Amino acid sequence: MEKIIPIKNQMNGVFVHVSNLKNSAKWYCDLIGLEVDLHKIESPVFNVPVVGTTSLTLDDHTFDPHFKYQASPSPIFNFYTPNIDEAYQYIKQKGFKIVREIEWHYETAWFNVQDPDGNVVMICNC
Repeated sequence: MEKIIPIKNQMNGVFVHVSNLKNSAKWYCDLIGLEVDLHKIESPVFNVPVVGTTSLTLDDHTFDPHFKYQASPSPIFNFYTPNIDEAYQYIKQKGFKIVREIEWHYETAWFNVQDPDGNVVMICNC
């Protein structure tokens, strides 16, 4: 008999906590090459229009007066790249802060960048 679990084995969304929603929306959209109309962004959340089944939501906690922002010093998720060297050069040209250089483990490679709030995001070829 199959055991029924009420929580699905499925990732639906990633929430990134930010202090300035418009600034963060601009940074994340710029990172992945999307245009964004900053006038249309309203607190408390902005859903970055990513491809795939997992969503990316930026949340500034406007309606949560007790929230204390704290950046994540370790990667909270990764963006995929088919070419790690091209992605690295792209990030350098954009002037984004690289906080971990390219590392390789067999065929898998990654490096880390930091968003405007200090959250770390991994760029990975897997």
